[in-house]
Amino acid sequence: MLKKTLIALYIVVVAVMAAATIAEKYQGTDFVAMHVYGAWWFSALWALLTAVAIAWFLRRRVRRLSAVVLHLSFVVILAGALLTHLTAHRGMLHLRTGQTTSRYLVADIRGVHEEALPFSVRLERFSVKHHAGTMAAADYESHLMISHGADSDRVVVSMNNIYSQGGIRLYQSSYDEDGRGSYMAVNSDPWGIPLTYLGYALLFIALVWILIDPKGAYRQVLRQLMQGSACGLLVLAGSLLAPSDARADNVEAMPPTLPKEVAAEFGRLNMLYNDRICPVQTYALDFTKKLCGKRHYRGLTAEQVLTGFFLWPDEWSREPIIKVKNAQLRQALQLSPMSSVGNFFSEAKGGYIVGQLLQQYYGGQNDKLHQEAAKLDDRLQLVMQLRGGTPFRVFPYSHAGIITWYAPTSQLPAHMEPERKRYIQDIFGILYQDAHNGNYSRTTETLKKMQQYQLRYGGPSIPSARRIQAERIYNRFPFATILFMVNLTMGFIMLLLTIVRMARPNKGRHPASTRLAIGIFTLSLLALTACLALRWTITGHVPMANGYETMLILAWFIMLIAAAARLMLPRSVGTMLLSFGFLLSGFFLLVSHISQMDPQISHIMPVLQSPLLTIHVSVIMMSFALLSLTFICGLVGVVVDLMQKARQQAPARLMLLSQLFLYPALTTLGIGIFVGAIWANVSWGTYWSWDPKEVWALITFMIYAVAVHHRSLPWLRQPKAYHTFCILAFLSILMTYFGVNYFLGGMHSYA
Repeated sequence: MLKKTLIALYIVVVAVMAAATIAEKYQGTDFVAMHVYGAWWFSALWALLTAVAIAWFLRRRVRRLSAVVLHLSFVVILAGALLTHLTAHRGMLHLRTGQTTSRYLVADIRGVHEEALPFSVRLERFSVKHHAGTMAAADYESHLMISHGADSDRVVVSMNNIYSQGGIRLYQSSYDEDGRGSYMAVNSDPWGIPLTYLGYALLFIALVWILIDPKGAYRQVLRQLMQGSACGLLVLAGSLLAPSDARADNVEAMPPTLPKEVAAEFGRLNMLYNDRICPVQTYALDFTKKLCGKRHYRGLTAEQVLTGFFLWPDEWSREPIIKVKNAQLRQALQLSPMSSVGNFFSEAKGGYIVGQLLQQYYGGQNDKLHQEAAKLDDRLQLVMQLRGGTPFRVFPYSHAGIITWYAPTSQLPAHMEPERKRYIQDIFGILYQDAHNGNYSRTTETLKKMQQYQLRYGGPSIPSARRIQAERIYNRFPFATILFMVNLTMGFIMLLLTIVRMARPNKGRHPASTRLAIGIFTLSLLALTACLALRWTITGHVPMANGYETMLILAWFIMLIAAAARLMLPRSVGTMLLSFGFLLSGFFLLVSHISQMDPQISHIMPVLQSPLLTIHVSVIMMSFALLSLTFICGLVGVVVDLMQKARQQAPARLMLLSQLFLYPALTTLGIGIFVGAIWANVSWGTYWSWDPKEVWALITFMIYAVAVHHRSLPWLRQPKAYHTFCILAFLSILMTYFGVNYFLGGMHSYA
């Protein structure tokens, strides 16, 4: 009865948290904060689950110290959370420049009221630090005068830099639009935080202890897996054919453009784009891909396409370069799959033929047709803007220590020197004349002088030569596109042959094919590593700041784990893991190409500029990589179990292989979640805010934790049941990452 009660409560807690995240989507954060997370019954539900779990733990008479410490850590963490709930005070402090106060506002069950601070605070000034030459925020800083008694201190509160005094902590939260006021979160939690941190420490120790305990369950899995080989699991063969564009290029005359070398010189200029300074080449690639869906057009480079539209706008407006993918939109507008800019303007149809659909879209019609029309209009606007030269903010100008980048059509400041103004306003006209006269040597000379101008006046806003070179190399090779095709192709071939080999165990091995696969896998891993290293060099931070980068990191971790397992485990088991590594890494690299993912490189938000970001995201991604491998083990195990000729021990061996990944996955997931909690406490003043991403990460941890309790749940000892559970549990991973990012939202959602 006690066991059934525990299971029922466990399921109810998970279900309530999952339902709360859905309710938050439709009812709002305040609703679930009041009626679920902040309600007495929710705390009582957790308390009841904890009490029943302790009773069951004592009945089981668990003596292994690592298990005792692990479960004790959860009790301590929950006790700390209860103390925080009962004793912590949170509020908001708003100051205008020159204003002094010793009180802050608190909103609780008593309504909105003021509380006293143990010191007085004066805002001397607030400032937003920007990345040089851009408007991208690097940090938000409140310069404060803190007075306590006769003593006064000048302090700076910024993102990830808090002020603590007398049990009160101040966090930078927001600021007034005019830049003369600052909002700071105020938090006082003297009892809950120390107890919770103690629980985190116990949890970290216990999770690592379970992995290294010589008599623990994980070491038993290792010993069983190392005994013998996994019964001849794999043979692989096949080769890869590079994908090609099936559509033959038009045989029509090429539109005019600069020679490749001259256009490349234009691409070496720097410009302000996407709120950062980068080579024009980067903008040219984005421009071309948005128009025609590829990095090139009819053998022309992206720089040639860009300069063609800029210098010969009429000729290029007749070129069928605009890709219209949506069939319904093509039919509505009577367009071809590849249309020219001119096709979108017709006097007989009332001028701009997308205009009516756009008016309907902005009037509230949000179906697929109107969404595609809006996207098409965005792409056409790129061409319209280019005709005026407005995107080319290639001229840096420094005044009062602030560097601003201007386009030739920009409103130049009145204090700018007349000679400089004339240069900025006239130089593109000179380029235009030389290009139309075919004087390409002079065009190249002019472009080189423009590069020298940028180096002279761009100052610290110009990226280092190392960063520029890294970005040009990164632009040259579409790493993720190539690798997802290679890895998926190899993955499907190897997975199919793995299953066939399990069904036909007496068939001989093919070492040459295995060596070929290992070679391709190694090259793929090195290429992905180079891709991440280049993005790291370009941005100056670990590439983990958005959905696209986390997909690359996840694919990299999967390949790294598979490569390590290939070296450490028996050869047949390790070789099978290569197929898993190929397939899963290819899948996540493919996901990085979906429309919601943004591969553009940009500055990260100030709050993400913390060393804890690297630890938190990398550990979480490693956990997801390991859990993805348990999913593949589960799929193969179920398929093999259904095959009449398969060896009976194969699903059991796959279960051992899955458990090899499961235990460290739980360790890294647990550590990642609670490192994130510490980071949140440092940055926002609360270690747990019941954000949908936090909640689903906890749900995922709780679901996968079930899989290691096979002594209490005997059905998990059956390979088929275990593999089925791992397949279904993977849905929580998908919900944690994709469901939150693209459906539930919250402060952790990003793409």
